Amino acid sequence: MALNSVELPDRPGGTAPHVIVDDVSAPMLSDEDLHHLEKVRRLRAGDLVSVTDGSGTWRWCEFRSSVLVPKSEIERVAKPEPVLTVGFALVKGSKPELVVQKLTELGIDVICPFVAERSVVRWDDSKIERQTERLTKVSREASMQSRRVWLPDVKPVAMFSDLVRNSGVVRADRGGEALSPRHTTVLIGPEGGWSNSEQETTPIVGIGQTVLRAETAAIAVGTLMVSLRDGLSL
Repeated sequence: MALNSVELPDRPGGTAPHVIVDDVSAPMLSDEDLHHLEKVRRLRAGDLVSVTDGSGTWRWCEFRSSVLVPKSEIERVAKPEPVLTVGFALVKGSKPELVVQKLTELGIDVICPFVAERSVVRWDDSKIERQTERLTKVSREASMQSRRVWLPDVKPVAMFSDLVRNSGVVRADRGGEALSPRHTTVLIGPEGGWSNSEQETTPIVGIGQTVLRAETAAIAVGTLMVSLRDGLSL
C-alpha cells in the first residue's frame, strides 16, 4: 500500500534506498541505479525511495514498475557550514578509493588528492583523468549509502604547492596543536612524511601521538572535523 505524505519520514534513512538523480522534480533512474534497485535491493512496487540531486534538494518517491513516482514535496537542506576540506597525499593501490569513500560517508565537503615531495605514487595525465572519474563514482555511491543530499566535491589531483596557497590551510602531524572548529582545511602527508620545505609552509595540527598510515590519518581527521562542526563532544 502506498504511503501518504503524513506518514513519510522527515529525512532520508532507514531501509529505504537513496538515489541521486538529475532532477528531483521529475526523477528518472539511470540504468545502473535501476538494476541495483531491482536486482540487488529487490524492490517491489510501492516501496519507498528517497531521491536527491546532490545539491541540497530531495524528496520521497514510490518505486513502481521501474519508475519513481513522487510522494512528497521537494525539501531543501541548507549546505553544512563551514565547508570542510581534507587533502590527502596519494597512496598505493585502492587506498585512495577507501579514503574518498569514508570521507564521503563522514560528511566531508571537499576532497583533494595531491602529490607531495615524498609521494611514492604519482599519476600521469591519463591516469589522473581515469582516477578522478573513478573516485567521483566512489563518492557518489558512498553518498547514496550514507543518505547525503549534498555530494562532496572530489577534486582532480593537485600539487601540494598549489593547495597551500589557499588561506587557512593546516597540515596534520605529530606535535601540532589540537584540532579546533577553525581548522576547516587539513592536509594529510604521504607515508614518508613531510619534506623539510613542506614543514615550513603551514601550521600543524595533531591527531594523536601514534604514527598512522596515511589513509587512517585522513579518516581520523575527517571524523574529528565533522564532529567539531556538528558540536559533538570529543
